[in-house]
Amino acid sequence: MTFPSWLSQLCRGLSRPIRRTTQPIWGSLYRSLVQSSQRRNPQNTFLVLRDFHGLVQVVIPQDESAASVRKILCEAPVESVVQVSGTVISRPAGQENPKMPTGEIEIKVKTAELLNACKKLPFEIKDFMKKTEALRLQYRYLDLRSFQMQYNLRLRSQMVMKMREYLCNLHGFVDIETPTLFKRTPGGAKEFLVPSREPGKFYSLPQSPQQFKQLLMVGGLDRYFQVARCYRDEGSRPDRQPEFTQIDIEMSFVDQTGIQSLIEGLLQYSWPNDKDPVVVPFPTMTFTEALATYGTDKPDTRFGMKIIDISDVFRNTEIGFLQDALSKPLGTVKAICIPEGAKYLKRKDIESIRKFAADHFNQEILPVFLNANRNWNSPVASFIMESQRLELIRLMDTQEEDVVLLTAGEHNKACSLLGKLRLECADLLETRGMVLRDPTLFSFLWVVDFPLFLPKEENPRELESAHHPFTAPHPSDIHLLYTEPKKARSQHYDLVLNGNEIGGGSIRIHNAELQRYILATLLKEDVKMLSHLLQALDYGAPPHGGIALGLDRLICLVTGSPSIRDVIAFPKSFRGHDLMSNAPDSIPSEELKPYHIRVSWPTDSKAERAH
Repeated sequence: MTFPSWLSQLCRGLSRPIRRTTQPIWGSLYRSLVQSSQRRNPQNTFLVLRDFHGLVQVVIPQDESAASVRKILCEAPVESVVQVSGTVISRPAGQENPKMPTGEIEIKVKTAELLNACKKLPFEIKDFMKKTEALRLQYRYLDLRSFQMQYNLRLRSQMVMKMREYLCNLHGFVDIETPTLFKRTPGGAKEFLVPSREPGKFYSLPQSPQQFKQLLMVGGLDRYFQVARCYRDEGSRPDRQPEFTQIDIEMSFVDQTGIQSLIEGLLQYSWPNDKDPVVVPFPTMTFTEALATYGTDKPDTRFGMKIIDISDVFRNTEIGFLQDALSKPLGTVKAICIPEGAKYLKRKDIESIRKFAADHFNQEILPVFLNANRNWNSPVASFIMESQRLELIRLMDTQEEDVVLLTAGEHNKACSLLGKLRLECADLLETRGMVLRDPTLFSFLWVVDFPLFLPKEENPRELESAHHPFTAPHPSDIHLLYTEPKKARSQHYDLVLNGNEIGGGSIRIHNAELQRYILATLLKEDVKMLSHLLQALDYGAPPHGGIALGLDRLICLVTGSPSIRDVIAFPKSFRGHDLMSNAPDSIPSEELKPYHIRVSWPTDSKAERAH
């Protein structure tokens, strides 16, 4: 259903003298106020029409000539599509509605036509109506009519248009579409396979245009970008989609600082006018600092509760598990301070925190309470010496109602645990009335100097890429690739917004010999699968680097939506299903024959269990 921009033009013209018009208005009946007794003529009929620009009130005079118009509009079901024409008039003094952008005027209807009657709706088109997400996705075309979905998708369109202007018109980028039918690549997330008519051969939907954008740099298209569709077969993961959109960017002859500056300008230029402006440059933090201070590589810097190393306080402790941790090479004692925790946290919350630490990290958490008399109320209070108490209070900068959560163990593990608890406790405090994170604040942060490799979970003696295998090592650490590759840092950088990673990129390896060494020797990948890229690098690839911004997650944060599904027109469900069309769907076996595919049904299928 499409509507003209008549209403928005009308809204913009409200500051000027009202002009009369008989231009037709298309819209949907939103709600009716029949025979309102609050108006100057109680016999008039008042209705509200909605199109994609907002609401406008129409008035039907209570006279015989308007009888047919009244019958059409009053008998039409809510959400029916109608067309009216009439005269734009000012509302009488005192009758204006300041809550409506068009609250100073109304339309005195002359003619009306019912274009399409609406059947009984599965839910009301009202933002305050509570609807299950499954119902919203099943009737997505109705859910899209809501004010919030209209706002989200239109803001998304506006931001993307501004990004295109910034990149193409101001910085000389070329918008290039890359294929979505590609080949399987090593490493990274699982890919969707697409059958071909050649026996045993498949296409693969790309996780990102990574290889294509590097090949474009080899081809001399030195500034590329694309609003790219990407695909990952990651199953059921919270707030992820099997298909998603990136603002994909690559540049030749650029360094890390140049890409960061470009992205800061891009966001500043495309930022919505109804939000506080973006302040640049964004602060930068190393991966090591982020993990040590916030317990994560995507820290939410809108609030404190930072991780403090208190190992020196307990060097001579009699507490057993602290002694045990500090006796090991990488053992530390870490803590976070929960402001006014004694006031907001309950006993069951502390028990839940300790259970979480034991179940998920195999770690122990000690809660330390302070009361008004500076007395300690803790399971280990009797083992803490007076000097340790005073030093802990000084280091943690605790107040009387604060609670200290203390843990000990290997550095990374202890930090990761406290990083999780920091966010969990922040959520808990805010549900109970404390304001920790300003919802109107957008806190950007660059995280840099990531490790180039990580040990594989299934085999810690083998390596995998921390980002992807085309990431260039830090110039100062190239020699470590041949001696201690685990210690090598990468030229990888992430952009974080309010504790969410919204972008990631790197300077790429442009030397074929180095790329081949990393793939074959360090990562033990089959280089034949990437022979086309290695060959291209041998033909004179310029130094290059890039980044991809997650458009869905960025818009989700900008609009304050609870889920990325609220900023995508037709998203998949949590399990990756399209509830509106029932995709994915089964295919008859005869239609699979040209692809040389036969379905092997699970032995524990519901059909077999039923028999």
